[in-house]
Amino acid sequence: MNIRNSGLFRLLDGIPFRTAPLRVALVALVLLSAVFVGSFAPLELPNHLSIVAGVVIVTVGLLATAAIPEQLTILIFFLVAMVFTVSTPEIVFSGFNSSAFWLVFGGLIIGAAVESTGLGRRIAKSIMRHIRRGQYATVVAAVVFINCVLIFLMPSTLSRVVLLIPVVISLAGELGYEEGGEPRNGLVMATVLTAYLCSTSVLPANVPNNVLMGAAETALGFPIRYFDYFLLHFPILGFLKAFVIWGCIVVIFRPKTEEQKKSKILNERIANNYEFFTRDEKRLLIFLICALFLWASDVLHGIAPAWISLAIGIICLFPRIGIISASIFKEKVQVAPLLYVAGIIGIGAVVSDSGLGAFVSEIMVKLSHLSPEEPIEGFFVLSGIAMMLSFFSTMPGVPAIMVPLAPDLQVASGLPLKTVLMTQVVGFSTVWLPYQVPPIIIGMQLARVPMKAGLQITAIIGLVSIIILSPLLVLWWQFLGYLPVGSG
Repeated sequence: MNIRNSGLFRLLDGIPFRTAPLRVALVALVLLSAVFVGSFAPLELPNHLSIVAGVVIVTVGLLATAAIPEQLTILIFFLVAMVFTVSTPEIVFSGFNSSAFWLVFGGLIIGAAVESTGLGRRIAKSIMRHIRRGQYATVVAAVVFINCVLIFLMPSTLSRVVLLIPVVISLAGELGYEEGGEPRNGLVMATVLTAYLCSTSVLPANVPNNVLMGAAETALGFPIRYFDYFLLHFPILGFLKAFVIWGCIVVIFRPKTEEQKKSKILNERIANNYEFFTRDEKRLLIFLICALFLWASDVLHGIAPAWISLAIGIICLFPRIGIISASIFKEKVQVAPLLYVAGIIGIGAVVSDSGLGAFVSEIMVKLSHLSPEEPIEGFFVLSGIAMMLSFFSTMPGVPAIMVPLAPDLQVASGLPLKTVLMTQVVGFSTVWLPYQVPPIIIGMQLARVPMKAGLQITAIIGLVSIIILSPLLVLWWQFLGYLPVGSG
């Protein structure tokens, strides 16, 4: 059976997102959902939180359905949030002050330099010389493997995405995969999904991981150690999930026969063709090596990845020693990804600052009916609460909201405090929609991958994670003694 021809993907492929009547229907559905949640009596939302919930649901709904362009949705969020004063301007526009915004800005400059100098194509050719005849499965495996190695070297998901996307785009071009085509989209999604999903299993490699570690130690006095975290999560959520990503990408985005033949021919030409580095390529390569070294050693010097990215971007623009001219900067560095990341961070900040996240999580806990007699059921319930929260708040907001509730969840579930905390990782490592993770959506924006492609692959990997990986994780935790064997 061809999964791409199954019901789910025929439905997604058949959605005419540019059709006006459908856009109107989707917008109407989102608005009705917001009104329903805001007025739903059992929730007993205070007036202020009703407004916040409505604004968040409308924004999230429009982002998830792509009923209107994403950048327009973000601008609408800024406008409505300020008109209805759902939070202070400092909170609503906090994304513009965040390090992630400046990391992306520097990354856009670096990406433009990689593209304009041709260094990305050269690196892509070097990779292709070591890949057997350009087989798509092998190319995807190489992309996933390089990502997994960088997880241990670079502490920032956004840094990895920003560094790799220009190279992967060049790699797709060398293989003959055109922009908008499924094989190219697949390589990009393999990059961004591995960069985030697998890094949730390595403690310093991801923002949600670090938020969980910091909040647990600050609020609960509970330190989380690197090796314990690694042993608990990496075998399933890192190693096995990398295979899941590889398999799903290959099955869903594999090229047609004609594209595969063209890819093999191009790869054979690349293998027999070598060109010397140009002056600009050598200079940019030195800049990138410096960036990689500084990103990997941030524990020693304490400089955040964002400022390293921005510094390298500035150097690329600097007269005489730089690489990018003013005209290339205007042409290649787009404002859309910057606006998007600022909006996504602003949404999460509003949810956290307004108290909506804590309110929703408390409602979920009350409705969950946790029982100390059912530890396995408690594992799935707690993981599910974290997953649900990620729809209202971006992934870094999940541990910030749930860590203060951990002692109450421990009493209700009867599970050890460490187990309660670690179930949050299962939640924020399961992505259903691209907008939930800023690095994923930023990578898609940088490579101009349509939302439909992101929805396809995140949905299927989410299902596989729930059906296959979660039960395996239960068995692994029981083997390690972190999850009691109960009657469930």
